Amino acid sequence: MKTTRLTAAQAMVRWLTAQNVVVDGETVNYFAGAWAIFGHGNVAGLGEALYAERERFPTWRAHNEQGMAHAAIAYAKQLRRQRAMVCTTSIGPGATNMVTAAALAHVNRLPVLLVPGDVYASRRPDPVLQQIEDFGDGTVSANDCFRPVSRYFDRITRPEQLLDALPRAMAVLRDPAGCGPVTLAFCQDVQAEAFDYPEDFFAPRLWPERRQPADAGELDALVQALRGAKRPLLIAGGGVRYSLAEGALAALAESTGLSVAETQAGKGVLRWDHAQSLGSIGVTGSSAANAAARAADVVVAVGTRLQDFTTGSRSLFPDARLFQVNVQVADAHKHGASPVLGDARLVLEALATRLADWMVPDEVHTADIAAMREWNAAVTAATAGTRDTARPSDAQVIGAVQRGVADDAVVVCAAGGLPGELHKLWRTSAPGGYHLEYGYSCMGYEIAGGLGVKFAEPAREVVVMVGDGSYLMMNSELATSVMLGRKLIVVLLDNRGFGCINRLQQATGTPGFNNLLADSRQERPAEIDFVAHARSLGALAEYATHLGELEEALRHARAADRSTVIVIETDPRKTTEAGGWWWDVAVPEVSERPEVRAARQAYEAGVKMKRDLS
Repeated sequence: MKTTRLTAAQAMVRWLTAQNVVVDGETVNYFAGAWAIFGHGNVAGLGEALYAERERFPTWRAHNEQGMAHAAIAYAKQLRRQRAMVCTTSIGPGATNMVTAAALAHVNRLPVLLVPGDVYASRRPDPVLQQIEDFGDGTVSANDCFRPVSRYFDRITRPEQLLDALPRAMAVLRDPAGCGPVTLAFCQDVQAEAFDYPEDFFAPRLWPERRQPADAGELDALVQALRGAKRPLLIAGGGVRYSLAEGALAALAESTGLSVAETQAGKGVLRWDHAQSLGSIGVTGSSAANAAARAADVVVAVGTRLQDFTTGSRSLFPDARLFQVNVQVADAHKHGASPVLGDARLVLEALATRLADWMVPDEVHTADIAAMREWNAAVTAATAGTRDTARPSDAQVIGAVQRGVADDAVVVCAAGGLPGELHKLWRTSAPGGYHLEYGYSCMGYEIAGGLGVKFAEPAREVVVMVGDGSYLMMNSELATSVMLGRKLIVVLLDNRGFGCINRLQQATGTPGFNNLLADSRQERPAEIDFVAHARSLGALAEYATHLGELEEALRHARAADRSTVIVIETDPRKTTEAGGWWWDVAVPEVSERPEVRAARQAYEAGVKMKRDLS
C-alpha cells in the first residue's frame, strides 16, 4: 500500500478537495471552500494546510464566526443541499460563536462542516489559552457545546482518526434523512502531527444522490385515501425543494386538481399565480390556504416537519386524516400521521401515475380559485401605498420592494414580523426566489445569509429585508460582502425596536415593555444613524423618508457597484390583518390585569381547537 506523509490538517484539506457531486449535469467539488477566522487553535495547523490548497480550495475571511457559518448554511440552502461549505475557528470564543449557527442548521436540516480548533490532545500545556475546564471531567472542552446541535460530532485526537471520521461526516452531510451540521473538533496539536496516510484515501470520490422509494403498502394507503377524499389538500415543505421535486409537484397538481399550500421552507415551489397554488399556510398563512385546511378531510404533507406555525399549533386541521411524506422517519410519524416514508419526488411521481384517472371534485377546485382571487386582492390592498406614504407598514414596504426589483430576485429574511408578512405577501415568480430562515427564527441571519445566497447564485439580485433589531445584532458581514464583491441590496426597516414581539406582548395583555426603544430603560434617547454606520462598513447607503424615495433608492441600488443599505422608518403597530391563524402562546392563568385575563380566555378557546392525538 502506497502512503504519503502529511499532517492531519493537510490530510483533511486534501481529502475535502477530492469529494465530488453532480450538479446540473456537471461534476463539481461538494465543498465550495472554507470560511475561516484564524486564531489560537487553527491558524498554525489548518491555516497552513488551507494556504497550500488555496488555488483549488478557496478560503474566505469573515468578520464574525456565527455570521460566516450563517453564510455557509445559506449557501447550502439556496443550492438545495447539493453543495456545502466548511467553517473553521479558533478554540474558545471562536468556537462557541458558531454554536447558534449550528443550532440553526440542525433545526433546518442543512449541511455545513464545522471544524473548530480544540485543546491539546496530549495535554502538555494543559490548560491552554481559552480552555474550558470541567473539574469533574477532564475530557470536556468548549466544543462539547456542539454535541446537541450536531447531527454528527467527533473529536480528532489522533491523525489516523480522520480515516474514519471524514467519510462518516460526509455520509451525514449527504444523507437526505440525517442531513445537518457536522462538527469535527480538531485538537490543535493533532492538526500539526504527521501520519503516513494511504494514497487511495485521497482518490477523487463521487457521491451520488440517494432516493428512497416509498413502501408499497404505505403508498397504497395514501392513494386510497385520496381517491376517497371529498376535500383533499397538499402541503409542500422544504423537502420538495431539496428533492428537486418542483416539477413533479406541479405535474401532480395540474393532472389531479390538487390544491397546494406552502410552508415557509416550501414557499416558491409553485409560482405564486399557479392555478393550484393556495399560497402560504398556518399562522402566517393566506385566508385561502387556511380555509382549505379547515375544510380538508385528507391532508398530505410533503417534505415538512409540520412545526407549530404551519399547523396553527395543531389547531388548523384537527379532524383531517393526515399523511406525512418524508425521508425522515421521525417527521413521517409526527402529529399521529400515517407515514409514507420516501423521497418526495419519487412519491409525487408515483402518485401522478396512480391517480392518472382521478380528479379533485370540480366544486372544490372552483372554490379554491375563488378564494385565491379574493386573497390576491387582499395582498394587493395590503402592499399598496402612495409614493408620499411616510412611516409605512411592513407590508407596504414589501410591495414597494417587490415592484422595484427583478422578477427573479431572491428575497432573504429571518426573524421578527417580516417573515410573517413575507410568507403571506411576497409573490415568488422564480425558483429559489424566496429564502427565509424560519425554523430557528434567528435574528442576525439576514445579511450573512444574503451573502451566502449571493455566493450560491452570483448572477441574481439578492435583496435582504431586515429590521433594525436584527441589523444591530449582526451586521458585520455587510463589510465582508463589500470586501468580496458580493453585492447585496439591504432594505432596513427601522421601527425603533422589536416591533413584532411588542405586538405579541400587547396581544397577550401586557402593555409595551422593554421591546420598543421608547418603552425601555435609557439614560439618553437612542439615536442610531444606520446610514452612517453602513457607509462606515464600506457600503453605499441612503435614507428614504417615504415610499417614493424608497423606490428611487432601489433604482440606485440596482445600478450600484457594491452593496447598498436603504433605511426607511416604519410603523411598529401596523400588521396585515388578512389571513393568519391562531398560535399557541401561553398566557398567565392568574393576573391582576384584566387585559391578561381576557387574553387567557381567548387562549383557552384556542387550545380547544387542537388536534386530538389521544
